Amino acid sequence: MSLPTQALKTLADAHPKPADRTFAYGTAGFRTLGSTLDSVLFRVGVIAALRSKKLDGKTIGVMVTASHNPEQDNGVKLVDPRGEMLEASWEGHATTLANFSSANEFVDGVTSLVQSAKIDLSKPARVVYARDTRPSGPALVSALEDGLKAIGAEARDAGVTTTPVLHYLVRSINTLGTKDEYGVDSEEGYLNKMTTAFKKLVAGKDSPPPILIDCANGVVWRTPAITTEGALNNACGADFVKTSQKLPPSLANILQPNQRGASLDGDADRLIYYYLDENSQFHMLDGDKIAGLVAAFIGDLVKDAGLEEQIKVGVVQTAYANGASTKYLSERVPVRCVPTGVKHLHHAAEHFDVGVYFEANGHGTVLFSPSTQDLLASHQPSTPAQSTALESLQSLNLLINQTVGDALSDMLLVEVVLIHKSFSAAEWDSLYVDLPNKLVKVVVADRNVFETTDAERKLTSPPGLQEKLDSLVSQYEGGRSFVRPSGTEDVVRVYAEAAIKSQVDELAYKVAGLVYDEVRGDPSSRPKEFL
Repeated sequence: MSLPTQALKTLADAHPKPADRTFAYGTAGFRTLGSTLDSVLFRVGVIAALRSKKLDGKTIGVMVTASHNPEQDNGVKLVDPRGEMLEASWEGHATTLANFSSANEFVDGVTSLVQSAKIDLSKPARVVYARDTRPSGPALVSALEDGLKAIGAEARDAGVTTTPVLHYLVRSINTLGTKDEYGVDSEEGYLNKMTTAFKKLVAGKDSPPPILIDCANGVVWRTPAITTEGALNNACGADFVKTSQKLPPSLANILQPNQRGASLDGDADRLIYYYLDENSQFHMLDGDKIAGLVAAFIGDLVKDAGLEEQIKVGVVQTAYANGASTKYLSERVPVRCVPTGVKHLHHAAEHFDVGVYFEANGHGTVLFSPSTQDLLASHQPSTPAQSTALESLQSLNLLINQTVGDALSDMLLVEVVLIHKSFSAAEWDSLYVDLPNKLVKVVVADRNVFETTDAERKLTSPPGLQEKLDSLVSQYEGGRSFVRPSGTEDVVRVYAEAAIKSQVDELAYKVAGLVYDEVRGDPSSRPKEFL
């Protein structure tokens, strides 16, 4: 079977690449202004179909979303057969194919990939795809469908849904009828699997007060659909709460003292909790707090089930993890730091029997290794207490979406732990006290100038900047700061910690000023808060 080069060329001509754009497949796939992505979506359709053929017709997922980004942005990422991120080598193929300037060059590139990757074109191609609620989504999906059509892929449109549902669908489709069957391959199947496990875990327990949930005007809230232009992720959602460290304005007069609140992001793969104390003071419970709560709970269950010798629980963090959380967890379980990005956290978590990973931004999940799942299914408890703990572990294995960070699954997991421990939000918060911290974005002309090492905690480029940062940080008690290029936006992110709140703001803005001046930012546009 040969490549349908004429169909490819004709359709590629209908989706020309913008001459002034260079695209890169990063941590979150391709992500930029939605209005520039038409050619990328067409080419991703072709890539997804070829990836499926390479894997003997296994179903590949494609998610059209820009997650927590502003509404005008959009993006697309590919999902491999077990619901995991695209294999790293294919990220390079995606970037290469996305940047060919003409249809002829693109077809030549596809031909080269088929030959170099030894893709058997006679194999079937199967792809399932979905999108979030962004206005640019339908047109981009149409371009994607043209790419799938060009290769003759069997395509399944999962419609408007969350990113975690798309990941769940991919694994469910590919494991159907096997011993590793993950669930019914529908959104309803996903919801039923989670809620059944949740109900079993909280059966007989006292019901907590209701939780107030901010859906970021996104995909979780679909009835009625949010039609206000620019509402998605605007002054709401997990990223807004994490970055601004305050309530979404829409909840300011609704959330009551000591009531639990939670914010998801636009595609429901991030989760941030919070509450107001008796003095209406805002307190945030981010991914670090979730990791501490969950890891300790699962560790206790493993011990209560009599499996502490066979099952080792570990935690994976990034440089964004609060120093206080790292200290708290390190005293209880092994902790590993890796570069930012789901693929790094997920892969590191796979090395533990039970791997807990949550980024401070609220993205994360828990992975039970295949051998651990087999052990939980076969182990014979010797006491009623062990039996109860074992049943809870078995139900957690079903409740948690282990393909990717999932705000809905994670929220139910947190609620289970709080119910079992009879914790209020304040009691959860008191497990350890966060060091004051600040996250600042610096807009730069070229974020690729910034290169890092040591799990992104040290800069290697621009030359000499790290030494200036080290000198500055040493002037602050408990000071810590790092600078890294964003994987999802055209900005550089500055993170800072210090023992005193007033000092952390000063440190963060001084570092931001250093970064801005280092890349010769326009003095007239320099943010006034940068010191």
